[in-house]
Amino acid sequence: MSAPHRDAASPWVISVKDLLHSTGLQREVAEQWPAPEGLSIPVLGVPAGDPVDVDIRLESVHEGVLVTGTADVELRGECARCLDPLEVGFTVDLQELYLTDPSETDDEDQQAVVDETIDLEPVLRDAVVTALPFQPVCRPDCEGLCADCGIRLEDAPEGHGHERVDPRWAALAALAETEQTSTPETEER
Repeated sequence: MSAPHRDAASPWVISVKDLLHSTGLQREVAEQWPAPEGLSIPVLGVPAGDPVDVDIRLESVHEGVLVTGTADVELRGECARCLDPLEVGFTVDLQELYLTDPSETDDEDQQAVVDETIDLEPVLRDAVVTALPFQPVCRPDCEGLCADCGIRLEDAPEGHGHERVDPRWAALAALAETEQTSTPETEER
């Protein structure tokens, strides 16, 4: 059961006092709030403080408060193949039940109504971070970088390539070079 410290000044902490005493009541919330910390993976994410457009419905149910809706964010990062900067709009679905009586569950991750408020930040973080691609790309057909010289393959001249010698054959290649450079006098002896 989650009972973290809540920052009452955070826009992500919402009062639900009006919904707690009557099942079936609803309230719509359409706001723009600053992104909290931690909405990212190493190569892509939502910078803290960037605007997040939230469009949710809060509904009083028997167990507590059901939250459903969406959050629109702007992802920033870099392509995992070519390292070009990425900026893309992204929408995540939000859905969570906040229990008024947390003792009814053994689930430590279950959200709860605390002091007649709910905290949407962990729900947003879970929704965004779990939906991020592990290796984001600027486009599906991005060719990436040359593994040998690092040039973007899309900018490389036609026929760009590098001769590779398998390290297991390097000693044999060195021996072959030695044979080719030997002089005719050495061969006669």
